[in-house]
Amino acid sequence: MSYFKRHVFFCINRRESGEICCAARGSEAMQAYAKDKIKALRRSGPGGVRINRSGCLDRCDLGPCLVVYPEAVWYTYIDEKDIDEIIDSHLVHGRVVERLLLP
Repeated sequence: MSYFKRHVFFCINRRESGEICCAARGSEAMQAYAKDKIKALRRSGPGGVRINRSGCLDRCDLGPCLVVYPEAVWYTYIDEKDIDEIIDSHLVHGRVVERLLLP
């Protein structure tokens, strides 16, 4: 059994060269939002959900992106509404949000 039920990694990579990157699309703010929301829902900690920052996940051209383990489900998102849906549907109830899946 894993220490966390689910582990979420948000790409927060920033490319200075002007290339497409997740940080330029607000990933840092969305990661902080998700972390605060999980804590407010009392879902963080051992046996719960861990929200982490990640370096480049190599999918920035499709991003911003995050990945949920242990399922290895990849999502994109636009705003807090999308993050709320991922949290409620997938992280709380175990249902994948099909409309936000990365190909």
